[in-house]
Amino acid sequence: MGGFLTLSPSAAVILLVIRGGLCVDIIGGNEVAPHSRPFMALINGTNGKSICGGALIKENWVLTAAHCNVEEGKVILGAHSLKAREREKQVFQIAKQIRYPCYCSSCNENDIMLLQLEKRARLNKAVQLIPLPTSDDDPKPGTTCTVAGWGITHSRLRKPSDTLREVNITVISRQICNDNDHYNNNPVITDNMICAGAKKGGKDSCSGDSGGPLRCNNVMRGITAFGKRKCGTVHGPGVYTRLTKQYLQWIRKTIGGA
Repeated sequence: MGGFLTLSPSAAVILLVIRGGLCVDIIGGNEVAPHSRPFMALINGTNGKSICGGALIKENWVLTAAHCNVEEGKVILGAHSLKAREREKQVFQIAKQIRYPCYCSSCNENDIMLLQLEKRARLNKAVQLIPLPTSDDDPKPGTTCTVAGWGITHSRLRKPSDTLREVNITVISRQICNDNDHYNNNPVITDNMICAGAKKGGKDSCSGDSGGPLRCNNVMRGITAFGKRKCGTVHGPGVYTRLTKQYLQWIRKTIGGA
């Protein structure tokens, strides 16, 4: 799933950021209608290449993954194509990046970060807020969720998608995700995470998709976090930071009235 800039202790697991490492892109999904996911944020590095995705939760705040290296990066809202000049695009400098306290890069725990934009976005048809959930419900195994991003579309193809893509995936129990056939507790898939993929593989987030929202029943429930080096395998479903009560309280306290 989403690509991270740093590798976890296990060589088999990668953080899904684009720059300096493998990034997450959508495996087995489809291009969405242009600007039909107006809450999606694209995070670019100084070289103009996409690093991560994110979700606009307030006019000047984007929610993403803590492992995303956004130093001197920019946030683009209203994008569908990476390359095309689109009048819907709004580009912002990042004023602050605030990682969740106790973010653990080695164990992938607390992989959540807030980005404050230098100014407020203009809300319109192509740029809209995604509501934060009103509860911290833990999606049950078997629940269908969706994840979107500009990440790679095939494990052997290391180029991001030019356009926004989305795929349906299914929640997998933590017990299964932690067993010997999957992550084997390395890293441990905790209650702060959601594991999701497809029984036969072939549907996943991948490098470059990190930080994007995981939506279940049209409610944001998680943030694209990490996966195995080869995306879309039966034994390596994607893992997402779950929006728990503690994370939601931290988000609301941090963004406050700013």
